[in-house]
Amino acid sequence: MKAIKRLAILVITLTAVAASALAQDGGSVVRRRDTGDRAGRDKRQSAGAVVTDRMQNFFGDNGSTITDADRQWMRVIYRSIDLEKDSNAALYFPEEPVEGQENLFRIILRLMADNTLPAYEYLDGREIFTDQYRIKTRDVLDRFHIPYTEAKGSTERNPRFAIDENDVPTNEVLSYYIVERWEFDTRHNRLRPSVEAICPVLHRSGDFGGEALKYPMFWVRFADLRPYLAAQAIFVDDDNNLPTCTYDDFFTLNMYDGEIYKTRNLKNRSMMQMYANPDDLKRAQDSIQARLDNFEKKLWVPSREEVIAAREAREALEAAKEANDSTSESKAVKPAKKEKPAKAARSTKRSTKRSQAKEGKPKQSSSSSNATRSVRRRR
Repeated sequence: MKAIKRLAILVITLTAVAASALAQDGGSVVRRRDTGDRAGRDKRQSAGAVVTDRMQNFFGDNGSTITDADRQWMRVIYRSIDLEKDSNAALYFPEEPVEGQENLFRIILRLMADNTLPAYEYLDGREIFTDQYRIKTRDVLDRFHIPYTEAKGSTERNPRFAIDENDVPTNEVLSYYIVERWEFDTRHNRLRPSVEAICPVLHRSGDFGGEALKYPMFWVRFADLRPYLAAQAIFVDDDNNLPTCTYDDFFTLNMYDGEIYKTRNLKNRSMMQMYANPDDLKRAQDSIQARLDNFEKKLWVPSREEVIAAREAREALEAAKEANDSTSESKAVKPAKKEKPAKAARSTKRSTKRSQAKEGKPKQSSSSSNATRSVRRRR
């Protein structure tokens, strides 16, 4: 009887706890299962990468907690990433989807066709990421002549498109434009380069051939694209065919090789406009990159070991310079001491003069002696 009473009390207690939980939740547990962000889950599954809301919040932050009061210095750099370079080949290959791996442009275009990734108009020298300059996917596909069809479930408010894999112009997207922000903030006390936006560039020849022209397509914010890039693993080394990093690592760790084509300036001019000479342009690009690399080094007072090492290196350089100067001076003095032909010519001249003097002396002495004798005889 005692065991039955204890069991009945336990059942009543569990029932009361469950009822109170449902009362506090208002039955929302059941409703979450029925109506919990099903549309968003369907989008993420159709996009090929499972990206949760927590991932979007984590990657979408991108340093937004840092305010302007924390920032002490910032430089905006524009780079052109050439996919023909070996260091950037991870963004181009594989051309076709292989074992769940896609290149960067296929991921971007697929997300845009699924109305998951917003794109913004490419303006000449300006990047404005507002709803006013947001472009429609249909306009992009029509502008660059990419065939498409209406996808299942597409509506006027939520348009979705289906693009055949063979119609994606991956072989024509041969470069990217990116916007970098180099920031030094007092919260972290370090210089942080980060990618702000990415623009695919289409290289397309005309009807009569010739050199391919570059057509910048659109801008996408890296913060919007980053959760999906973090879910795509890639390999970047020919010696190791395992996908050891992601597209997100490739950009956040600055593993790409990009050429500076513009910096943010008051006149909004590109490097080509400021430096028409190719040699001057190359020197300006190297100077900007060197200042970015050495900016953080100049902020801190060197330690005692660094000061001693710098002094020893300077003394060794000065000693090597003095040794080179002494050797060059000794080489310049040695040829002056070996002028033997000139000495031989001088000795021959002196010998001839002496011989001539010896030959002439008896004649002069005889004549003079005769003259004196004659005078004395007269006397």
